[in-house]
Amino acid sequence: MDRMQLLRDRVQAALEALTNPRTGADFWSGGHIRELEADADGLVRFQFILGQEDPGTLVREARAAVEALEGVTRVKIDVKLPNAPTGRGHGPPAGRPLRAGSVPAPTPDTAASGNIGRIIAVSSGKGGVGKSTVAANLAVSLASGGHRVGLLDADVYGPDIPLMFGERRRPRVTGEKGAEKIVPLEAHGVQLMSIGFLLEDEQPAIMRGPLVSGILRQFLEQVEWGRLDYLIVDMPPGTGDAQLSLTQIVNVDGAVLVTTPQDVSTGDVRRAVKMFEKVRTPVLGIVENMSGFVCPHCNETVDVFGRGGGERLARDMELPFLGAIPLDPRVRESGDVGRPLSVAFPASPAGEAFRSVAARIADAVQPVRT
Repeated sequence: MDRMQLLRDRVQAALEALTNPRTGADFWSGGHIRELEADADGLVRFQFILGQEDPGTLVREARAAVEALEGVTRVKIDVKLPNAPTGRGHGPPAGRPLRAGSVPAPTPDTAASGNIGRIIAVSSGKGGVGKSTVAANLAVSLASGGHRVGLLDADVYGPDIPLMFGERRRPRVTGEKGAEKIVPLEAHGVQLMSIGFLLEDEQPAIMRGPLVSGILRQFLEQVEWGRLDYLIVDMPPGTGDAQLSLTQIVNVDGAVLVTTPQDVSTGDVRRAVKMFEKVRTPVLGIVENMSGFVCPHCNETVDVFGRGGGERLARDMELPFLGAIPLDPRVRESGDVGRPLSVAFPASPAGEAFRSVAARIADAVQPVRT
């Protein structure tokens, strides 16, 4: 019997020793495990069929048991919903058909994050609320505070980070054949990666959900980020493939939700908050962008999009309110010329607000120093 088969048999035995308290059956005979593979390098892969009423802790128990085995170097688990296509395998799917609104707990592959300290997702319920602007200025503010910061542009359909940082070069590739790494670009003290660096001008990114997931994984695993205190991830708007994929690929330390004050925006953010709660990702708080415009001629404040909606939302959902960013034409101007406002006008009210929000995030999620 070869070494891979021996390792596979030991993994199976470890999974047979675990019991689902809901059914009383072990993980193997209960049909939770499919397509179990082990390679010569100690990488173990399998699918885990999570029943509708099964706790997400079952997957974590399976991972811990397999990782503890001698000879296992990495464990990759693909969580499958009941009745989803699973290919070859052992036994029937566990559990009953999935009901609307139930989402299995993600099982991130911790090796994907490498030397990255804390991963912060900046997201929104809808587009047009200034999410990328907030992500860019938070990254710059954290970097100016002495932190090692990366910014991953996960908004593959609308990558704005290259424009906002004034960077259009192609990233270079380093490493030996078969183990190449993409070297991120750097601007204003922040390491940057975006699909916008890889596309021609005005070339659209036309792809389905699985390709988005693949790009996210590549940007996390195959980019030479080096050692980071924080990786800020600029998510696309909504609650779709990118958000779910990110939480399944890596452990996200927290999500920052961006909204404008009006109800049409805060209502969508409520759904985004619930989505992150479903996938067990802490929501660090709410940022209200475009909060109010101060007239430069008379100093009167005009609430173009209303005021206080983000703060009310945070209070209603019992979340921290991280701060309000005033509406300032210089935010647009500085972004269009590739110098985020926190760099171009750090003493402006918006610049000070961005720094304040960044400080609150750093207080909530302390960097892992290495």
